[in-house]
Amino acid sequence: MTHPIARRGLCLVVAAPSGTGKSTITRHLLAEDPDLALSISVTTRAPRPGEREGEHYYFRSQAAFDDMAASGELLEHATVFGRSYGTPRAPVLAALESGRDVLFDIDWQGHRQLRACLPGDVVGIFLLPPSLDALAQRLRRRAADDAAEIARRLDAARAEIAHWPDFSHVVLNDDLATALADVTAILHAARLERVRQTGLADFVAALTR
Repeated sequence: MTHPIARRGLCLVVAAPSGTGKSTITRHLLAEDPDLALSISVTTRAPRPGEREGEHYYFRSQAAFDDMAASGELLEHATVFGRSYGTPRAPVLAALESGRDVLFDIDWQGHRQLRACLPGDVVGIFLLPPSLDALAQRLRRRAADDAAEIARRLDAARAEIAHWPDFSHVVLNDDLATALADVTAILHAARLERVRQTGLADFVAALTR
């Protein structure tokens, strides 16, 4: 149901160390909230089987990607394992102006860049694991007991966790249902901020005539 008061959309960033449950929470959010859509990134990597242009990624050459970055067409971008990824500016701005919210699957560096470009539109949530031991147990299930890989991921997790102060909200994912409820509450509260409700003044004026 469309809300009677027009509002500007927001950028929801959910960041977390690998193994903290971010993917599970964001999948739930997208499945349950029709007003939330996942941002589609530009990448220089080749499409994987089943991936479609404009649905999973925008696939571009490195030269084309570099041109987009140089001309300011990307809100944020980074290079990971030799492949470049970035967020196109135009579709995000169009979504925000039409009152639609955009979910971002980016790390703390992407969050910092996005917030610099759109300081009034970004809601940042950082997920914390209940403990490093619990995180190690989750990673062991993923890495098939590869001790070296688990150690590498734990080191990466410690480095990621160090950036929790960059985020306006921090959620402990000790229980999935509770963490999901917390993230959902943050999203709903952000939508109701007075400054975000662009049609509020006209709506109130109509009430008081």
